[in-house]
Amino acid sequence: MAMRCDVCGKGPMFGQNVSHANNTTKRRFNPNLQNVRALVNGGVKKLKVCTKCLKSGKVTKAPKRDIPKAVAKS
Repeated sequence: MAMRCDVCGKGPMFGQNVSHANNTTKRRFNPNLQNVRALVNGGVKKLKVCTKCLKSGKVTKAPKRDIPKAVAKS
């Protein structure tokens, strides 16, 4: 699966680990993605969204599913 935000398109960035001896190895900085049930065009859809988009309000979360009491008890 791609590490990419479905809202803003933010993806992994690349850099280097640097040790005290100044040895460098390549590494990858992944975005902080969360799986979210969101409202999209009036329907509910699961999206992978970065936390920056969640905090800024670019995504409206879907309400939790209500289980009817008759079904929950039996």
